[in-house]
Amino acid sequence: MTTEYIPPKVWTMDSENGGKWASINRPDSGARYERDLAHGEHPLQLHSLATPNGQKVTIMLEELLAKGVSTAEYDAYLINIGENDQFSSGFVAINPNSKIPALVDNSGDTPIRVFESGAILLYLADKFGHFLPNDIAAKTETLNWLFWLQGSAPYLGGGFGHFYAYAPAKFEYPINRFSMEAKRQLDLLDKQLAEHAYIAGDEYTIADMAIWPWYGNLVLGKLYDAAEFLDVTSYPNLIRWAETIAARPAVQRGRIVNRVSGEEWEILPERHNAEDIDKVLSKQPK
Repeated sequence: MTTEYIPPKVWTMDSENGGKWASINRPDSGARYERDLAHGEHPLQLHSLATPNGQKVTIMLEELLAKGVSTAEYDAYLINIGENDQFSSGFVAINPNSKIPALVDNSGDTPIRVFESGAILLYLADKFGHFLPNDIAAKTETLNWLFWLQGSAPYLGGGFGHFYAYAPAKFEYPINRFSMEAKRQLDLLDKQLAEHAYIAGDEYTIADMAIWPWYGNLVLGKLYDAAEFLDVTSYPNLIRWAETIAARPAVQRGRIVNRVSGEEWEILPERHNAEDIDKVLSKQPK
């Protein structure tokens, strides 16, 4: 008797497939219930969670504020994906894909919704004129790596991360398949960083802000508890870069916004002003 799975002629969802996030997955899109989004006083309204994708945007906003761009002030409201907040009618109206993060810019005559983390980074870079080079060659290289991240991170997250950390049972084939791809990506970044201080060259850009929450957190031992399993010590240039980015004050601030787990000094479900972050970080052991 074979134990091989034989796909049906037509796939249907008969039950949840198990795993940590099984309850949020369905084969249809759209709102599941009615609820409006909260709204704060700043033109920029962020609705997110401090996953790697969410951290990209809050790091960008905190970096802009660190540069003195006062118009980058923002309200950040929690979208708890484990509680299906992303399927409210209010959230679906600003992101029909029901994924965090999503941003609304009310600074103009007509509100602008921006969804997909890479699109938000690019939007903010264009709007405020920072972290995206003006030189066409340098700008293109930055966008090369921004789009590389958008295409590559699903292999690390939904591929390796799911089967290694979240799947209801461990299976050799998918773990081997996605571990191989994760290590190939780490090797690629390490070789790029052997030649450059930052991902896209010698300038800190939105490419670094996009890539660090995934690959920086991984090699620093803060993602999937997989640093030893993937032998990240064999990527010294990537570790050097990850530690450099982690030391930036704006990164330390941005990574805790909309965070709901961890140490006391890194939990901040909502953020409405700089003092909100200051209060939380003041609890950090000296």
